[in-house]
Amino acid sequence: MTAAAESIRALFDEIDRTPWGPEERALVAEAVARAQESGDTRLEYEARLRQTSSANMIGDTDLMLTSFAWCLAQHESDPERFPAELEPAGDLLWQYKWMAGALRGSPEFASEQIEAVLDDMEQHYRRAGVGLSGALMARFEDAWAAGRIEEAAILRERLEATPRDDYSHCDACVRSQFAGFFAEIGREDESIRLVEEMVEGGFTCGEEPERALALVLLPLLRAGRFDEARSFHSRSYRLARDNPDNLTIIADHVVFCTVTGNEARALSLIEKHLRWLTHDGLNAEAHQEALAAFGLALDAVTRSGHGDTPVRGSDAAELAPLFGSRDAELTASDLAVLCWARAEEIARAFDERNGTDAHARRLERTRALADEHYDVPLSSGGFAAPVSAPREWTPAERRVRARMLGALGTASSIDAIADVLDDADAADRLPLTFQLLRGLLAEERLDDAAQVLAARVDALRAVGDEARADLEEKLGPALFGKDDVFASRALEEHPDAPAGVRGQLLTIVTYGHMVAGRLDEALRTVREARELHARVGDIDRVHALAHTEADIHREKQAPADAIAVLDELLADDRLEVGRRVHVLTDRAVLRESLGDPSRGADDADEAARLLLTWDADGQVVATALSLGAQFAERAGQNERAVASYRVAVQRLEAAGESTVALRYGLGRALLATGAAHEAVEVIDEVLQDETAAGEAPGSRAITVGLLARAFEHAEEWGNALRAWEITADLHEEADEPARRASALVAWAQLLGRLGETDESVDTLTTAVEVARTDPENRGMLADALHSLAQVKAYRGDDDALTPLDEAIEIGRADDAPWLVADLLDTRARFLANAGRVDEAVACALQAADGFLSVGGVPQAGGSEFVAARILLGAERTEEAVAVLRSALEHAADEEQLRQAVAIDLGDALEGLGRHGEAAEVRSTLPA
Repeated sequence: MTAAAESIRALFDEIDRTPWGPEERALVAEAVARAQESGDTRLEYEARLRQTSSANMIGDTDLMLTSFAWCLAQHESDPERFPAELEPAGDLLWQYKWMAGALRGSPEFASEQIEAVLDDMEQHYRRAGVGLSGALMARFEDAWAAGRIEEAAILRERLEATPRDDYSHCDACVRSQFAGFFAEIGREDESIRLVEEMVEGGFTCGEEPERALALVLLPLLRAGRFDEARSFHSRSYRLARDNPDNLTIIADHVVFCTVTGNEARALSLIEKHLRWLTHDGLNAEAHQEALAAFGLALDAVTRSGHGDTPVRGSDAAELAPLFGSRDAELTASDLAVLCWARAEEIARAFDERNGTDAHARRLERTRALADEHYDVPLSSGGFAAPVSAPREWTPAERRVRARMLGALGTASSIDAIADVLDDADAADRLPLTFQLLRGLLAEERLDDAAQVLAARVDALRAVGDEARADLEEKLGPALFGKDDVFASRALEEHPDAPAGVRGQLLTIVTYGHMVAGRLDEALRTVREARELHARVGDIDRVHALAHTEADIHREKQAPADAIAVLDELLADDRLEVGRRVHVLTDRAVLRESLGDPSRGADDADEAARLLLTWDADGQVVATALSLGAQFAERAGQNERAVASYRVAVQRLEAAGESTVALRYGLGRALLATGAAHEAVEVIDEVLQDETAAGEAPGSRAITVGLLARAFEHAEEWGNALRAWEITADLHEEADEPARRASALVAWAQLLGRLGETDESVDTLTTAVEVARTDPENRGMLADALHSLAQVKAYRGDDDALTPLDEAIEIGRADDAPWLVADLLDTRARFLANAGRVDEAVACALQAADGFLSVGGVPQAGGSEFVAARILLGAERTEEAVAVLRSALEHAADEEQLRQAVAIDLGDALEGLGRHGEAAEVRSTLPA
């Protein structure tokens, strides 16, 4: 074998290991090129067999047809040298099944050409001595697509009666095709049944089950099975969203969102996938379906009052052949008209070729869906406001905005301030030049700073402050820096300096004290500087120094004093916008740290509102919104958090910045609101982005763990189990044993809930072994032992108490009373199940005492309730009553527990003949 042949075969091996996609496509193209250069036609044949399959999977119809035709010609010229089947390169007879569909998908090919391909396919199958199931399926698909429904129905029946063979469509594809056919002819129950069988059987293929799940969305809605429809939508879209060849699947999802009242999500899907219309120029059938779905959705957007919403990406140059060249994005209403017009044009071309009106009727069925409505909320998000509405700023507003950006220190602040300086009068130039000098010095642009200082000196002279102008000119730009040695020397050299200059020098000295940790000195100098600026009426500096004073209080661990200063600042209507934003943000952080995240979120949201009002940079706005969202989450206000995260993502996307961290937070908040399916979608996208960016295994593990929980809440059990397994593997790769053990425990707990008890025990045993390797995280070992004991007890193992007792010893040794109490509560239940009543009761009461010792009053009531139930089961009612009374007192703030205790106490008292007491207890229960 030549060196060239060896390198090409090595490339084949790499291709065969690479999943379908851009990387695999590039490798195949390289293999074809190398084979051509080598002149070895046999190697080129093997490369092109792979190319045909690759093109089919990624939706490049033109390349697929060309590659297949070349291979077929070689095979027919020399079947021995170029056999039809050449694994793993490919199989011409199998690839034949794609050809008729490819020709059928474009009206550019005549019906006679399609028929000739179908006849040729059948002849090759007969010649090769293989079954005709695959050829029959191709004829069925052609008849159905052309609208020859009776012929398609007959062919489908023939297919069912034809024995399956190696060239039959797989179970997943057959069910999917028949499900689609049944849905179109009105046999929707049969359509649903086929897809359910497919899902239950775990049948998959290249585009399955995502295609089948999408096909039955409307049938499920019409059958009133909304939860299943929502679940199928989420799963199918997640599987289909990354492959442009899945355009028709996306179309089904756009329709689903439209008829379920989720127009905003439908618009979002259109924006994400609009450019897919340019992916495969020969797949006009998919284009018609997508364009009609988009038109339906955009009409609904218009009816909802948002027809003037710009459709992002609609002005893309590659869409010009479809919608014309655009200088701006089309509105939803305008794009709807164009989508329908283009869909109708394609339908006419198909029907003229096929001699039917099938495509026109399909368009009409899609239009008629405008009258179908089902209430199936999918997302808590609505239509987003434009990222930044164009606005004409007055000169005064431009100055306010420039000063705001200067106070925030944003990337655009220097240019914004410089832009308004020339139009400002002398009085306004003073605060503007102050901010500009600070910004330039921070970037070490000393020459520019010298020029701005000259302009500032001129402004000081223009307002009649000659003394200050002279001194600032003498001291130079350093007066606006942070060199406290310079400032101290200048104070000594100029004891009679104007108050404003002395205040500025003292401000610099204050920064030096803060850096050195001399906080009491800093507090003294900042107050002195503040007084000097107040004396000359420089309110901006007064505010800035009050803000600095709050920072000093915070450094002194005196948050209440810091908040008091910030409160005073915010009460002053003269507080400049940028400073107000800073103060609000600082107070938000302090409020959250003091246990009031809700009010912290209020402050962060107000800061974000001001930033949005004054069109601040996207990164700054997103930071404020994200802060508010995080605090809202901590306050349990998850829907509020979702709304903030959504706007933050929008702003950051518009700024061209990464939104991965924000979308992670959005997914977490969505999960907390109960929107599990949407959370899965968002978190899965985050994971894809992190993987593509090469994020560290430990970081990705955290994301996969959140995804696993989302899968659990969405009741996608198989995906949840796999996600927990991946989480554990990633933590192992990151050498994080405690976190790996935690993932293993979560995985095992889910296995237990699904009835896989033996596998759960095995996984928990591994978790315990892993946790033992990290002596710094003994709490994780105790948790793993606790879970292992519980599953062992459920399975009936005699040694269930052994791991539990070890966990209790760990808790005692580590002085973790809450953990010990929780473990003792479990131990009491184990002992009770073993009939060891006295030990069980004593253990439950010890647990209650443990909870009480750390403030767990309702938890103590729960453990006492366990003890009482054990006593009742042993017919020791008098003892149980005493314990129940204590439990009732401790459960006062937990209504569900309180009622359960009261019911048992009432029944116990009744059994003892103490009817009055029983009635008194029962009177506290709701009617």
